[in-house]
Parts: sequence; structure tokens; C-alpha cells
Amino acid sequence: MHSPQRILIVEDEQRLAALVADYLKAAGYEVQLQFDGLGVLEWVRAQRPDLILLDLMLPGKDGLTLCREVRAESQVPIIMTTARVEEIDRLLGLGLGADDYVCKPYSPRELVARVKAVLRRTTGPAPGVPAGDPGTADPADVDPLTLDPDRLRVRAVGREIELTAVEFALLATLHQAPGRIFSRERLMERIYRDHRVVSDRTIDSHVKKLRRRLAELLPERELVHSVYGVGYRYEDR
Repeated sequence: MHSPQRILIVEDEQRLAALVADYLKAAGYEVQLQFDGLGVLEWVRAQRPDLILLDLMLPGKDGLTLCREVRAESQVPIIMTTARVEEIDRLLGLGLGADDYVCKPYSPRELVARVKAVLRRTTGPAPGVPAGDPGTADPADVDPLTLDPDRLRVRAVGREIELTAVEFALLATLHQAPGRIFSRERLMERIYRDHRVVSDRTIDSHVKKLRRRLAELLPERELVHSVYGVGYRYEDR
């Protein structure tokens, strides 16, 4: 019988860490917890987890440093979490090599789905986890996209597309905060850091092109939604 895959949660919010651990255990994973950044690299070297959930802001040693240190000597999948949507832009720009980025507050069920998606992509299906176990999400509830910021590519159902830098920045902004409505002005601030003057129609044009590209991957699902008179949101369910 195969051993369950091991997830290391590095999170200083102990109640949140315990909650996520419960969901992951229900999904059939073995879970270990670390509440600060000290000793994490040594633990990873010794225990070789199958995936790391790594918070950005940690006492002792921050997640940014830890991600770089771990990635320098291991290809273990890393999902980084942060309390600020704005921080995602900096992380994407740094090209840390993390496999996914999640913004707090997040749904534990969504996080489990992301863990499963990253593990399927990097190591294959989890051994020893029976189909239909309590932690298995309905396929319709699982975020279908995996973003690759290093190559400006998006993957889904075994297919892949490459986006322009503007299209990827637009998708990354919406994708990291599912359900959150972004005004056109806010999207312009996130995409055009040089503060150039662009019109609302420019954002609408980029959204139209992005939708067309995403339809190449998932023609049956609309992921970027218009909110009349306000802006846009990403909704994966």
C-alpha cells in the first residue's frame, strides 16, 4: 500500500494552519506544521515533503527567502500564500519558481483543490486516496487553470496557451482573488505600472482578447465575467 503524500504547512496563524491541516487530512494527505521560518529548510532536506504551503510573512525567516532557498536545491511543489492581493504582483515579477499563489482569505476547500491540481501536474494523482473521499471536490468546483508566471502560460485539461504580458497580468490579477470585482481603473493600475493614460475601452479590449484565448482551453466555461457598470471578476464555479 502506498504511503500518503506529505504536505508541509508553514503558517504562523496557528488556527488557520490547523483548519487547513484538517481539510488536507480528510483528503487523504499526511500533514506537518511549522509556525515560523526557522528550521524549515533543514526539515525539508530531512523529510522531503511532496508539497509545501508557504506563507509569505513569517517570523524568523520570511517566505520569500525560504522559497528561494528551497528552490535552489529542490523542485518540491510550492504554493505561496499572502494576505494581500497586491503582493501577488511582486511575487509574479520576481519569478520565484513557486507553482501557485493564493491570497488570503481563502476557502480551505479551494486550497485543497489547488493542492490536488499542483500535485497532479507535478507528481501525478495522490496514491492511496480513494475516489470520492471526503476531501475530493466536485470537478465543477475545482479551479481549472494553472498559471505559469515564468513562461506567461496557462494550462488546463492537458492543454496550454501562451499569453502576452498584459493578458497574463490581467488574468493573474483576477485569478488570485476569485469573486472579487475589480474596477477598470484598478485593473489599469495593476497592468500599467508606468501610469500611462489608457481608456476604459483599452481594458475592455484586453478582456475580450483574454476571453478568446481562454476559450481555446475551456470553450464550455466562461471564467472572466463582466459586472455591469463596475468592472470584471474571475469566477471559476
